Amino acid sequence: MEKRFLIRADDLGYSKGTNYGIAETVRHGIIKTVGLMPNMPDASHGVGLLSGMRVCYGQHTNICVGKPLTNSKKIPSITQENGEFKTSKMYRDAAQRGEDFVVLDEVVLEIEAQYQEFVRLIGQEPSYFECHAISSPNFYKGLEIVAKKHGVDYLQIAFDKPFNFCGHGFRLVMEVGMPGYNPFETLKRGILNGKSEDIPMMVCHPGYLDSYILRTSSLTMPRVLEVEMACSVETRRWLEEHKIQLITYDDLKA
Repeated sequence: MEKRFLIRADDLGYSKGTNYGIAETVRHGIIKTVGLMPNMPDASHGVGLLSGMRVCYGQHTNICVGKPLTNSKKIPSITQENGEFKTSKMYRDAAQRGEDFVVLDEVVLEIEAQYQEFVRLIGQEPSYFECHAISSPNFYKGLEIVAKKHGVDYLQIAFDKPFNFCGHGFRLVMEVGMPGYNPFETLKRGILNGKSEDIPMMVCHPGYLDSYILRTSSLTMPRVLEVEMACSVETRRWLEEHKIQLITYDDLKA
Protein backbone atom coordinates (compact mmCIF):
# COMPACT_ATOMS: atom_id res chain seq x y z
CA MET A 1 0.00 0.00 0.00
CA GLU A 2 1.31 3.42 -0.97
CA LYS A 3 1.99 5.95 1.77
CA ARG A 4 0.57 9.40 1.13
CA PHE A 5 2.76 12.49 1.41
CA LEU A 6 1.92 16.16 0.96
CA ILE A 7 4.64 18.70 0.23
CA ARG A 8 3.80 22.34 -0.26
CA ALA A 9 5.65 25.54 -1.12
CA ASP A 10 4.86 28.72 0.80
CA ASP A 11 5.56 32.36 -0.16
CA LEU A 12 4.55 32.65 -3.81
CA GLY A 13 4.58 36.39 -4.49
CA TYR A 14 7.19 37.24 -1.85
CA SER A 15 9.63 38.33 -4.57
CA LYS A 16 10.48 37.55 -8.18
CA GLY A 17 13.36 35.32 -7.07
CA THR A 18 11.01 33.34 -4.85
CA ASN A 19 8.52 33.04 -7.70
CA TYR A 20 11.12 31.69 -10.13
CA GLY A 21 12.27 29.11 -7.60
CA ILE A 22 8.75 27.93 -6.85
CA ALA A 23 7.93 27.75 -10.55
CA GLU A 24 10.96 25.53 -11.05
CA THR A 25 9.78 23.13 -8.34
CA VAL A 26 6.32 22.91 -9.90
CA ARG A 27 7.46 22.59 -13.51
CA HIS A 28 10.37 20.22 -12.93
CA GLY A 29 9.90 18.97 -9.38
CA ILE A 30 7.51 17.43 -6.90
CA ILE A 31 5.64 20.54 -5.69
CA LYS A 32 1.94 20.71 -6.60
CA THR A 33 0.61 22.69 -3.62
CA VAL A 34 1.50 26.39 -3.37
CA GLY A 35 0.62 29.14 -0.89
CA LEU A 36 0.12 32.62 -2.35
CA MET A 37 0.84 35.88 -0.46
CA PRO A 38 -1.89 38.03 -2.06
CA ASN A 39 -0.71 41.40 -0.73
CA MET A 40 2.76 41.31 -2.24
CA PRO A 41 3.57 43.34 -5.40
CA ASP A 42 4.98 40.24 -7.12
CA ALA A 43 1.93 38.05 -6.45
CA SER A 44 0.60 38.53 -9.99
CA HIS A 45 4.06 37.74 -11.41
CA GLY A 46 4.16 34.46 -9.47
CA VAL A 47 0.68 33.41 -10.57
CA GLY A 48 1.62 34.18 -14.16
CA LEU A 49 4.68 31.92 -13.98
CA LEU A 50 2.47 29.01 -12.89
CA SER A 51 -0.21 29.63 -15.50
CA GLY A 52 -1.33 26.42 -17.18
CA MET A 53 0.22 24.15 -14.52
CA ARG A 54 -1.82 21.90 -12.25
CA VAL A 55 -1.51 23.60 -8.87
CA CYS A 56 -3.47 23.41 -5.62
CA TYR A 57 -3.47 27.02 -4.42
CA GLY A 58 -3.86 28.19 -0.84
CA GLN A 59 -4.01 31.65 0.72
CA HIS A 60 -0.80 32.21 2.67
CA THR A 61 -2.16 35.21 4.56
CA ASN A 62 0.58 37.69 5.40
CA ILE A 63 0.61 40.54 7.93
CA CYS A 64 4.35 40.94 8.56
CA VAL A 65 6.01 41.60 5.17
CA GLY A 66 5.42 44.45 2.75
CA LYS A 67 2.36 46.69 2.66
CA PRO A 68 -1.26 45.80 3.39
CA LEU A 69 -4.06 45.90 0.84
CA THR A 70 -6.13 47.86 3.37
CA ASN A 71 -5.48 51.54 4.03
CA SER A 72 -2.87 51.42 6.80
CA LYS A 73 -4.69 54.17 8.73
CA LYS A 74 -7.60 51.76 9.21
CA ILE A 75 -5.38 49.03 10.66
CA PRO A 76 -2.83 50.82 12.89
CA SER A 77 -2.37 47.85 15.23
CA ILE A 78 -0.55 45.86 12.52
CA THR A 79 1.19 48.62 10.55
CA GLN A 80 4.11 50.98 11.03
CA GLU A 81 4.31 54.72 10.36
CA ASN A 82 5.78 54.05 6.91
CA GLY A 83 2.60 52.16 5.93
CA GLU A 84 4.23 48.72 5.95
CA PHE A 85 3.27 45.84 8.19
CA LYS A 86 4.91 45.44 11.56
CA THR A 87 7.76 42.96 11.26
CA SER A 88 7.84 39.35 12.37
CA LYS A 89 10.35 40.35 15.05
CA MET A 90 7.80 42.73 16.54
CA TYR A 91 5.31 39.87 16.77
CA ARG A 92 7.90 37.56 18.32
CA ASP A 93 8.92 40.16 20.90
CA ALA A 94 5.27 40.76 21.84
CA ALA A 95 4.62 37.03 22.16
CA GLN A 96 7.60 36.69 24.52
CA ARG A 97 6.02 39.38 26.69
CA GLY A 98 2.70 37.55 26.61
CA GLU A 99 1.11 40.32 24.54
CA ASP A 100 -0.97 40.38 21.37
CA PHE A 101 -1.12 43.86 19.84
CA VAL A 102 -3.30 42.75 16.92
CA VAL A 103 -6.81 44.26 17.03
CA LEU A 104 -9.27 41.64 15.81
CA ASP A 105 -11.57 43.94 13.82
CA GLU A 106 -8.58 45.49 12.07
CA VAL A 107 -6.91 42.24 11.09
CA VAL A 108 -10.22 40.88 9.75
CA LEU A 109 -10.29 43.82 7.31
CA GLU A 110 -6.87 42.89 5.93
CA ILE A 111 -7.54 39.15 5.82
CA GLU A 112 -10.74 39.84 3.88
CA ALA A 113 -8.88 42.14 1.48
CA GLN A 114 -6.28 39.45 0.85
CA TYR A 115 -9.02 36.87 0.29
CA GLN A 116 -10.64 39.09 -2.34
CA GLU A 117 -7.28 39.65 -4.04
CA PHE A 118 -6.57 35.91 -4.00
CA VAL A 119 -9.86 35.21 -5.77
CA ARG A 120 -9.12 37.95 -8.32
CA LEU A 121 -5.66 36.56 -9.07
CA ILE A 122 -6.46 32.84 -9.10
CA GLY A 123 -10.06 32.97 -10.30
CA GLN A 124 -11.34 30.67 -7.57
CA GLU A 125 -11.46 30.26 -3.80
CA PRO A 126 -8.36 28.98 -1.98
CA SER A 127 -8.18 25.23 -1.46
CA TYR A 128 -6.77 25.94 2.01
CA PHE A 129 -6.57 29.07 4.13
CA GLU A 130 -3.69 29.72 6.54
CA CYS A 131 -1.01 32.21 7.50
CA HIS A 132 2.58 33.33 7.12
CA ALA A 133 4.48 32.51 10.31
CA ILE A 134 3.76 34.83 13.21
CA SER A 135 2.28 34.29 16.65
CA SER A 136 -0.98 36.15 17.36
CA PRO A 137 -4.17 34.64 18.81
CA ASN A 138 -6.25 37.48 17.34
CA PHE A 139 -4.76 36.86 13.89
CA TYR A 140 -5.76 33.22 14.16
CA LYS A 141 -9.27 34.22 15.26
CA GLY A 142 -9.50 36.57 12.29
CA LEU A 143 -8.52 33.79 9.91
CA GLU A 144 -11.23 31.56 11.33
CA ILE A 145 -13.82 34.34 10.98
CA VAL A 146 -13.02 35.06 7.33
CA ALA A 147 -12.70 31.39 6.44
CA LYS A 148 -16.11 30.65 7.94
CA LYS A 149 -17.66 33.65 6.19
CA HIS A 150 -16.59 32.34 2.78
CA GLY A 151 -16.88 28.63 3.50
CA VAL A 152 -13.21 27.90 2.87
CA ASP A 153 -11.12 25.36 4.77
CA TYR A 154 -8.98 26.91 7.50
CA LEU A 155 -5.73 25.06 8.16
CA GLN A 156 -4.06 25.70 11.50
CA ILE A 157 -0.89 23.69 11.82
CA ALA A 158 0.21 22.18 15.13
CA PHE A 159 3.98 22.15 15.43
CA ASP A 160 4.26 19.63 18.26
CA LYS A 161 1.49 17.09 17.61
CA PRO A 162 -0.69 15.65 14.82
CA PHE A 163 -3.53 17.84 13.62
CA ASN A 164 -6.67 17.46 11.52
CA PHE A 165 -7.61 19.06 8.22
CA CYS A 166 -10.70 18.17 6.19
CA GLY A 167 -11.19 14.97 8.16
CA HIS A 168 -7.63 13.71 7.69
CA GLY A 169 -4.84 13.44 10.26
CA PHE A 170 -1.58 15.21 9.45
CA ARG A 171 1.77 15.73 11.11
CA LEU A 172 4.12 18.55 10.26
CA VAL A 173 7.51 17.93 8.65
CA MET A 174 9.69 21.04 8.88
CA GLU A 175 13.28 21.39 10.09
CA VAL A 176 14.27 24.51 8.19
CA GLY A 177 15.71 26.33 11.22
CA MET A 178 17.92 23.48 12.39
CA PRO A 179 21.74 23.57 12.00
CA GLY A 180 23.01 21.75 8.92
CA TYR A 181 19.54 21.64 7.40
CA ASN A 182 19.31 19.08 4.58
CA PRO A 183 15.86 19.11 2.92
CA PHE A 184 16.24 15.65 1.41
CA GLU A 185 17.12 14.07 4.77
CA THR A 186 14.20 15.94 6.36
CA LEU A 187 11.86 14.58 3.70
CA LYS A 188 13.02 11.01 4.28
CA ARG A 189 12.78 11.22 8.08
CA GLY A 190 9.41 12.90 7.88
CA ILE A 191 7.95 10.16 5.72
CA LEU A 192 9.46 7.18 7.50
CA ASN A 193 8.92 8.37 11.09
CA GLY A 194 5.61 8.76 12.88
CA LYS A 195 2.34 6.86 12.89
CA SER A 196 1.33 5.37 9.57
CA GLU A 197 -2.23 6.72 9.76
CA ASP A 198 -1.05 10.36 9.85
CA ILE A 199 -0.18 12.00 6.54
CA PRO A 200 3.25 13.68 6.69
CA MET A 201 3.04 17.24 5.42
CA MET A 202 6.31 18.95 4.54
CA VAL A 203 6.22 22.75 4.42
CA CYS A 204 8.94 24.25 2.20
CA HIS A 205 9.91 27.77 1.20
CA PRO A 206 11.73 27.18 -2.10
CA GLY A 207 13.05 30.13 -4.03
CA TYR A 208 16.02 31.83 -5.59
CA LEU A 209 17.65 34.72 -3.78
CA ASP A 210 17.25 38.33 -4.80
CA SER A 211 17.89 41.65 -3.08
CA TYR A 212 14.40 41.86 -1.56
CA ILE A 213 14.69 38.43 0.07
CA LEU A 214 18.14 39.25 1.37
CA ARG A 215 16.88 42.51 2.88
CA THR A 216 13.67 41.24 4.45
CA SER A 217 14.00 37.53 5.25
CA SER A 218 16.24 35.57 7.60
CA LEU A 219 15.45 32.49 5.52
CA THR A 220 17.91 32.54 2.62
CA MET A 221 20.09 29.55 1.67
CA PRO A 222 17.50 26.95 2.74
CA ARG A 223 15.23 28.30 -0.02
CA VAL A 224 17.79 27.42 -2.69
CA LEU A 225 18.47 24.02 -1.13
CA GLU A 226 14.75 23.24 -1.21
CA VAL A 227 14.53 24.09 -4.91
CA GLU A 228 17.39 21.67 -5.52
CA MET A 229 15.78 18.92 -3.41
CA ALA A 230 12.33 19.28 -4.97
CA CYS A 231 13.75 19.05 -8.52
CA SER A 232 16.29 16.31 -7.82
CA VAL A 233 16.13 13.02 -9.69
CA GLU A 234 17.38 11.38 -6.47
CA THR A 235 14.36 12.67 -4.56
CA ARG A 236 11.89 11.43 -7.14
CA ARG A 237 13.64 8.05 -7.35
CA TRP A 238 13.54 7.63 -3.55
CA LEU A 239 9.82 8.42 -3.48
CA GLU A 240 9.15 5.86 -6.21
CA GLU A 241 11.27 3.19 -4.53
CA HIS A 242 9.37 3.66 -1.26
CA LYS A 243 5.98 3.75 -3.02
CA ILE A 244 5.15 7.25 -1.82
CA GLN A 245 2.02 8.82 -3.30
CA LEU A 246 2.30 12.59 -3.69
CA ILE A 247 -1.02 14.28 -2.93
CA THR A 248 -2.51 17.76 -2.65
CA TYR A 249 -5.27 19.13 -0.44
CA ASP A 250 -7.56 18.99 -3.48
CA ASP A 251 -6.95 15.23 -3.77
CA LEU A 252 -8.32 14.73 -0.25
CA LYS A 253 -11.54 16.54 -1.17
CA ALA A 254 -12.14 14.71 -4.45
